[in-house]
Amino acid sequence: MSQKTPKISKFVDDEEKALYELVESDGYEPGPSHLTPARLKELQASAHATMNEQRTKISLRLPNTDLQRLKAKALREGMPYQTLINSILHKAVSG
Repeated sequence: MSQKTPKISKFVDDEEKALYELVESDGYEPGPSHLTPARLKELQASAHATMNEQRTKISLRLPNTDLQRLKAKALREGMPYQTLINSILHKAVSG
């Protein structure tokens, strides 16, 4: 069973549209990460603290465009998209 890639037709701005078109083009290869050593250390500490907490699995339905944007942002941040979603939710409920 093959999974279809959703086509995104609405973008926040021209920069997001250009990024989407670049990533979806043939021959795209990610460049070097813009993740600084300080940011990497911060993310690793956050991930370590998060992994040591008791966790509950949930199911969440998102619009395809939101999920694709989350995945693109996670790629830019150098982390799995589910970690990014967890981080966003954590920040929202922590103040």
